[in-house]
Amino acid sequence: MVNHPNWLTFVRPNTIKSNYPRVVIYINIRLFLSFSIRKDIIDHRDILLVSFFNNRELFWLMNIYSDTSHSTLKHLKDVEVNI
Repeated sequence: MVNHPNWLTFVRPNTIKSNYPRVVIYINIRLFLSFSIRKDIIDHRDILLVSFFNNRELFWLMNIYSDTSHSTLKHLKDVEVNI
């Protein structure tokens, strides 16, 4: 993982070695916004969902790792009703 003073790093926390996250989101600090990792909405090692407010509007960033079997996309399809 890259550490740079101008970028914030968002990664899904996990302590189980077999379930380490495979996605990360970098956000520049000049945005001056408050960001939140949203494991309450999607809790999957290959999906990172981040929300933030700007001018009273809610925005979302999602980063997805898609393996050769497309398991993450299948997971999203299975849970789309709950999102």
